Amino acid sequence: MTRVPGPRSPRLIQALRVTAQPYGFMVKRRRRYGDVFSTHFPIFGRVVYVADPAEIKRVFAGDAATFHAGEANALALGDALGEHSLLTLDEDRHMSQRKLLLPPFHGERVRRYAEVMAEETAREVDRWPVGPEFELRPRMQAITLEVILRAVFGVRDDARMDLFRERIPRLAETTSVLTWLPFMDRDLGGLSPAARFRRALAAVDGLIYTEIADRRDSEPGEDVLSLLLAARHEDGSPMSDVELRDELMTLLTAGHETSATGLSWAFERLMRTPRVMARAVDAAEAGDDDYLDAVVKETLRIRPVVVDVARKLTRPVEVGGYELPAGTLVLPAIAAVHARPDLYPEPEEFRPERFVDGQPEAYAWIPFGGGVRRCIGASFAQTEMRIVLREVLRRVRLRAPSERPERPSIRHVTVVPARGARAVVTERVAAATGSAPRAAPPPAEPAATPAA
Repeated sequence: MTRVPGPRSPRLIQALRVTAQPYGFMVKRRRRYGDVFSTHFPIFGRVVYVADPAEIKRVFAGDAATFHAGEANALALGDALGEHSLLTLDEDRHMSQRKLLLPPFHGERVRRYAEVMAEETAREVDRWPVGPEFELRPRMQAITLEVILRAVFGVRDDARMDLFRERIPRLAETTSVLTWLPFMDRDLGGLSPAARFRRALAAVDGLIYTEIADRRDSEPGEDVLSLLLAARHEDGSPMSDVELRDELMTLLTAGHETSATGLSWAFERLMRTPRVMARAVDAAEAGDDDYLDAVVKETLRIRPVVVDVARKLTRPVEVGGYELPAGTLVLPAIAAVHARPDLYPEPEEFRPERFVDGQPEAYAWIPFGGGVRRCIGASFAQTEMRIVLREVLRRVRLRAPSERPERPSIRHVTVVPARGARAVVTERVAAATGSAPRAAPPPAEPAATPAA
């Protein structure tokens, strides 16, 4: 392979730097080495990042037989998602499965789930305390989990709902980059990270398979599982239980943790940008979805939930002027292209107006990937984020307990606020709750610190 510029430090050191600064490392690498640069990692070897929209377009629009997304995704996600997951399939198998999953995520169907999203948000916000400091991310996870269970899984049995609520968070807690390490993939008497993960996965799988079996014998509903049960392959055959399980696990993984993380970052940025928070509150109360959509897009620009997407080359290809051999992982660098000052002036500023006044050029805003592999649930996720923002901002007033921004921290493949997006509810809004507003005691003024 033509040597792609990049650091020459030991691969473990490079991995530690990525872990310490998941966004910053990409921005610094691009500034130093240009729009195409490499990094050497344990397990994955030397990978090549692309931060130029024109080259990103070539990767996303490239021959699906050459740029394998499924094979690349399986390196990090295969154990949980399974061999039939839309995320781990390539070429004809991917397109066949994608056609089955497209109808449930059509725009009109997504709009039908809006009521569920609003109801679950209102129910959750009503439980928030006024005054004490708490973490928003677990609260966002609770909302997005309820939406997944109702709108996607269509769970109807209360006892099973409780089991899902108990077991899914446990699965998320046991998911770790440690399970990628070969020497960690041992049982060690059931005490290793991999062993704990497999137990948690089996517990969730049991619930999913039971739900599938029950629903095959019941009346269909409006949820995604009902639509998938009615779907047929080109040869007329229905989806198997294993296929259904793998796709439901994919939707759970892609639509629960990621949306909750995006929402956590949205509130973290809003609370530390008073001008934007004030306008967002006005938009929520006035039903201005355009501005709230812009808040969602700007959040996913400045704090993307994943920093890159991957393609594995099946044959030698020229990318950005470099000849890359088969087997190379090529990664459109989401965090790097989103921070380019020539595309986004003053990129470190949280400014939703960027997406009100105009739209970025193609392949310059890629939080959901692109091409035929663009996230199938992108519309669902953006709708959910907008509705949750609207319902929260209508009901409570939030402030950050500190002016210090929360640093990004890697959690498996996502980047989360390190302190869980800590917040304080200062007031409930009478119009939303039907009662007089209750204010929190005035807090001590936090010490001002420079923005990260």
